Amino acid sequence: MSDPRPISLNAADVERDELEVDVLIVGAGPAGLSCAIDLARRFKAAGEDERVILVLDKATEVGHHTLSGAVMNPKGISELFSDWRERGFPVQADVSGDSVHHLREGGGSFAVKGAMVPPQFKNHGNCIVSLNQVVGWLQAQAEELGVEVYAGFPAAEVRYEGDRVVGVVTRDSGLAKDGTKKPTFEAGMEVRAQVTVFAEGTRGNLAKELFQRLDLYQGKNPQTWGTGCKEVWEVPEEIGRELNGTVQHTAGYPLGNTGYGGGWIYGIDDTHVSIGFVVGLDHPDAALDPHALFVQWKQHKHLQEIIKSGKVVRYGAKTVPEGGYHSMPRLSGDGFCLVGDTAGFLNAATLKGIHLAVKSGLLAAEAITPAVCAEDTGADALSKYTELFEASWAKEELYKVRNWRQAFAGGMLAGMVDAGFQMLTGGRGLVAKREGHADHETMRPVAESRMEKPQYDDACAMDKLTDVYHSGTEHEEDQPSHLLVVDPSICVDRCTSEYGNPCQHFCPAAVYEWPEAATEVVVNFSNCVHCKTCDIADPYENIEWVVPEGGGGPRYIDM
Repeated sequence: MSDPRPISLNAADVERDELEVDVLIVGAGPAGLSCAIDLARRFKAAGEDERVILVLDKATEVGHHTLSGAVMNPKGISELFSDWRERGFPVQADVSGDSVHHLREGGGSFAVKGAMVPPQFKNHGNCIVSLNQVVGWLQAQAEELGVEVYAGFPAAEVRYEGDRVVGVVTRDSGLAKDGTKKPTFEAGMEVRAQVTVFAEGTRGNLAKELFQRLDLYQGKNPQTWGTGCKEVWEVPEEIGRELNGTVQHTAGYPLGNTGYGGGWIYGIDDTHVSIGFVVGLDHPDAALDPHALFVQWKQHKHLQEIIKSGKVVRYGAKTVPEGGYHSMPRLSGDGFCLVGDTAGFLNAATLKGIHLAVKSGLLAAEAITPAVCAEDTGADALSKYTELFEASWAKEELYKVRNWRQAFAGGMLAGMVDAGFQMLTGGRGLVAKREGHADHETMRPVAESRMEKPQYDDACAMDKLTDVYHSGTEHEEDQPSHLLVVDPSICVDRCTSEYGNPCQHFCPAAVYEWPEAATEVVVNFSNCVHCKTCDIADPYENIEWVVPEGGGGPRYIDM
């Protein structure tokens, strides 16, 4: 929203414990943990072993809120650890084959394989991984080096001195729904640091405030996002064995040419496959429902041949930053750095970001170390991070696809034409720099909506609530909602007639309900899988996602 005020669920006027550290990292994903590992090594090499590095994560266990497809380019992890395989890095499968399938309505499809696969979909040399397992492994490496990792500590507020970031305050626990203190109340702690690294993933509540307060997107395109729904399926061995190590991507049905998105099928092992579908949140239909599209996709013959005799094991949903190089915010400032998805380190053409997240952590650590050692962590000193990025292979990779996502604003066909020119012109395409857009601005009136819901069942086409069960999501229900409808009157007085209350559609976890004749939205915050779709896609920017009590959310085990 245009109002940059922070929204806090912390109690006022409470005494808080204070903790002083040298570097605070908010978020234990691949970017944050890679940064912590490299910082520990660099401090040791500089004779600064006493420096304290603290990583905070909101999940009960590190990795429980971490989700990706995931095919990993090993370039990043190879820089972090040259002997990553010997150290036991968790690889589910090495990619053994690629294909792209164009799905047609009615069940037809055609495949492109071998040398005909477009370059962005070639994955030989890459690995299929579980990002949950990856960050668990990274946590162990970090702790061996003396890094402190605190799980179950969601950061709720940024602490400033003027415009300098000096740390965060973690979320209070033990508040009742009405905001009163329960007997179990515990005040969040204030953590102060010379440098705070924001590694919150997509649409972090702290980074969002930071972007607004310090205008970190000045001169940049707005970020644009996709929402992906993922399931892990147990399948018969004769199917899993054939798919093991293979990577399939799909285009066409159910989106056709009306939006940006597609699906994946990754063979994990002889009995499991990872499947998922991502759709751009700039799709104009007010009834856009990423989960419904995922279900329709699963109902296609091509998917049915894989999963019809299997059973779902896990479910999750996540937003991904697709805007690319021109949609990356300023990477650092007075007392802070931004890494990973928080800073838009994702290649939208290949839909890969793990290697870039790791690299962002390494680049940030290289800049932070001399700044901390010199006791100078101001904006000028930390600007070295941007200099290092601009000279890195990460910048080179992202610059080559700098106009990729924006080219599809005019539809899939126009985007594919421009994508061809981009590959010939080093990423330029038909326009030198394409302008971006904020996703919430693209929604059209509900009268123009055309999307329909699929037929659900208990076998392959589970509804949202059934899938939420498979996500392992839990929240303490007697707490203030972490999903804040800032002005409820907008929902009733405007949104119903203008857009048909799209929150009930775009949320992939059935958080928002509009019962017949309802006078206000029902917010089932306990269903929330922390994907942040609502915070991005609401046409009035009327929903604010903030952190719930520590540990609340999904349990993405082996996802």
